[in-house]
Amino acid sequence: MTLHESQQFQRPTLTADLAAGGSVCPVCFRETPDEFVPMLVLDEDLQKLILANAPDTWEFQAVCARCVRLFERAKDHIIKDAAMQKDGSHVLSTPLRLDADDRYTGKGVTIAFLDSGFYPHVDLTTPSNRIIAYRNLLEADGELGSLFQPDVASWHGMMTSVVAAGNGSLSNGFYRGIAQDAKVVLVKLARTGRITEENIQEGLEWVLENREKYGIRVVNISAGGDYEQSYLHDPLSQTVERCAAEGITVVCAVGNAGHLPNHPVFPPASAPSCIAVGGLDDNNSMNRAKRGMYRSSYGPTFDGFQKPEVIAPSIWVPAPILPNTPTAQQADLLKTLDSAPDDVLHSIIEANPGVDAELDAALDRPVHSIRQIIVLKIRRENVITAHYKYVDGTSFSAPIVSSVVAQMLEANPLLTPPEIKRLLICSAERLPHYEVDRQGWGVIDPRRAVEAAIASA
Repeated sequence: MTLHESQQFQRPTLTADLAAGGSVCPVCFRETPDEFVPMLVLDEDLQKLILANAPDTWEFQAVCARCVRLFERAKDHIIKDAAMQKDGSHVLSTPLRLDADDRYTGKGVTIAFLDSGFYPHVDLTTPSNRIIAYRNLLEADGELGSLFQPDVASWHGMMTSVVAAGNGSLSNGFYRGIAQDAKVVLVKLARTGRITEENIQEGLEWVLENREKYGIRVVNISAGGDYEQSYLHDPLSQTVERCAAEGITVVCAVGNAGHLPNHPVFPPASAPSCIAVGGLDDNNSMNRAKRGMYRSSYGPTFDGFQKPEVIAPSIWVPAPILPNTPTAQQADLLKTLDSAPDDVLHSIIEANPGVDAELDAALDRPVHSIRQIIVLKIRRENVITAHYKYVDGTSFSAPIVSSVVAQMLEANPLLTPPEIKRLLICSAERLPHYEVDRQGWGVIDPRRAVEAAIASA
């Protein structure tokens, strides 16, 4: 069943049904027997916020108390700090979309990121630097100093690390990761092009050697190997198993090949002990009825294991723009133009020649035409603010799960990798109308996962 087809299902509960005692909330799509709050009793700002971000609720007279509390907690922050789209909806943060428990922020937990390159983004370095180690495996002297010499591959690792552990400092804390207080270790594996299994293998071995030195409890790998093979004969998969045996939870992106006939799952995601993460498309909404699948890879693996175990947002994920790049200049110009009055549009473009060729070529056009170009380019470039944009792919689903694992370890430091995996999948929520093979145990639920971690202490 396709995403389009799944969204054609009629909701089981309409206004009349609710009034007659129906039990399904129109926002979260959960059964809630007796905890509904009439929309009319909510203050006007709260009504507008719910309707903007869950527009289907106009047909309903009430929403569940759980959703009301969620919007109440988020109201002031959303109105003040969230970017607003042209339809009046807001660009939501990952913690808000997943209703993460903000009592836990990954404090005291270290996450290692294996990626093609990194940049010390301010969301990781202010007010204090949480990058406690950096290793460039391409250089003999690959320590912290070279981190400040970014290359063309720096953007990917910068994004994955900030998606998980950024504090959203450039958005007043709104576009933050779920583990905003976690410490991070950055391991650069390659310059450009494809990361090989040998690169990932070397990175994991370095993590194992330095596990105790930096207190590494979680490893995020947003990269895949070369081809499908049995974990019994694959050195990389065997190293993943060693990590789990030594108390390190390995979280891997499952890949973005779900549209291919064989939808392959490569190592390290195919390793039995890793947590392989697939993709959720939630349409940037807290409305659970709008949840669908992203085109992520899925098993069975070469050894017959089901992968992924869980899914997490894989599209519309807020991530930082690499500073001091043409992309950053373009985003800054677009957002400046978007908020500027009509009479200064031409002068702003003239004052910034060479930043955007399409805008330069539009200087002789009328204001309304330039406005259209600005709106289209903001959407096309996935720009949220001058500092953040949308990204997609399971590369960004994996760090979201890594951040939830950090929350769980903060709540219960005694958890082992097998226990974390069990609690994570047991607390997940399956999507209706989608094959189990594609989604595993379903969408991660950070709040329930943390509660399960506490309960197991």
